[in-house]
Amino acid sequence: MRRLLHMSDLHFGRVAPELQQPLLDAVERLSPDLVAVSGDLTQRARSSEFRAARAFLDRLPAPWLAVPGNHDVPLYNLAGRLIAPFRGYRRWISRQLEPLHRDPEMTLVGVNTVDPHAHQRGKIGRRAIRRAAARLGQGDTDMMRVLMVHHPFSHLPGEPKALMKGAQAGIEALSDAGVNMVLSGHLHVWRADPVATRLGGAQTLQIQAGTGLSTRRRGEENDFNLIEIDGRSVQVDRYAATSDLSFGRVASVGFHRTATGWDRL
Repeated sequence: MRRLLHMSDLHFGRVAPELQQPLLDAVERLSPDLVAVSGDLTQRARSSEFRAARAFLDRLPAPWLAVPGNHDVPLYNLAGRLIAPFRGYRRWISRQLEPLHRDPEMTLVGVNTVDPHAHQRGKIGRRAIRRAAARLGQGDTDMMRVLMVHHPFSHLPGEPKALMKGAQAGIEALSDAGVNMVLSGHLHVWRADPVATRLGGAQTLQIQAGTGLSTRRRGEENDFNLIEIDGRSVQVDRYAATSDLSFGRVASVGFHRTATGWDRL
């Protein structure tokens, strides 16, 4: 069994400072095998924000990996945004924009969906899909293949933000390559449900985390996910900030992977 802790949208530069230690305490209490951070570590991609984000990551009591979000490239520094958009992220967080974790039970592949030429909207292109597919590998059908991106591949009805470019073709191709689960953020709302990659086709389990520390909560509490992977079964526990400045479990949902998709338990 693997315990994967998924957090997103920390937004250093606009955090609730009183939640930093409770979040670290919760990670230590839950003792995950790996922490996955799906982008937007900073608010405006300033060096001071990256330094604060890295200091937080260094205090995590578990190995971690991350992908950048659209807030992790400069907004007002247009030259920096166009010439070297990921300079700060590479310097302070990781030189790897598309990290990889592999163990006997799980493969996790990160894909960078940030479009430096767009303010918010992400993109996923053919090259990124080919790279991810090659890294996912084939073999044991019980191996859980996880993709981590910042921008979701589907939105719930009423979502005002634009879906990233190439989302439908991307999730179809990646599902064909063996992706079972997608971790994302960006929308600051929580979600865990199977999504059909094409009409009548196989399903991928889409799991979104809200915002771990930001004050921009979009009507939801700060949260993160604890994902327990046991062969073909997955349990997703949502932990949210409570009034006593701790993180407690507020929702739990289970799924079992079949030949064509996911059944809710």
